[in-house]
Amino acid sequence: MAANQFDPFARHRQLKLKPKAQKPLPAQKLLDWLLYWGKPNVRLRDVLIYGPRSVRSRECAIDSTQILEKEGWLVPIKTRRRDMRQWEIVRKPIIRPTIATVATVAEL
Repeated sequence: MAANQFDPFARHRQLKLKPKAQKPLPAQKLLDWLLYWGKPNVRLRDVLIYGPRSVRSRECAIDSTQILEKEGWLVPIKTRRRDMRQWEIVRKPIIRPTIATVATVAEL
């Protein structure tokens, strides 16, 4: 305590240096939700209506599904309409799956 008696803000600086918990990526939230989705397939419309709130915008949902396609969690299915998107969910025997790295997002 003797070293800090002349610096009243030393304790405040020490508390401030603790690392903050990072928010999960939208793709990670979508992956967690997909593993609880009861159907074998998912459409973009299902993600926009029933998916996590942070992924319910069209741009974010498309970006997240593209990341999951690259990681092998989603396989695109040919649809009857060209403006419709649908994927088969690949369920892997992993307890807590995570998206590989943040570098995956930077590659897009």
